[in-house]
Amino acid sequence: MHNVNTHKLGLVVGGFAGIVHIIWSLFVALGWAGPLVGFIFGLHFMSHSYMILPFNLLTAVGLVLVASCVGYIIGTIMGMVWNTVFRGK
Repeated sequence: MHNVNTHKLGLVVGGFAGIVHIIWSLFVALGWAGPLVGFIFGLHFMSHSYMILPFNLLTAVGLVLVASCVGYIIGTIMGMVWNTVFRGK
């Protein structure tokens, strides 16, 4: 097994998390988030009492930045664990 580049893995996971949250923010802005949440909960035989707040650009930017940073950290840690576990194998 080869070592992974922890920085690149962090960027990939962080980028993916950021893109997912950009899409979520777009759903909120378009008014699709409430029906989507209701649909997903319904597929799990559950109901929800959450209220989707109105779209706010500053909140959306914060969401994407935090999700991307946390994704980067998680990806980097995953890479470090991979390199430790599979060192020299």
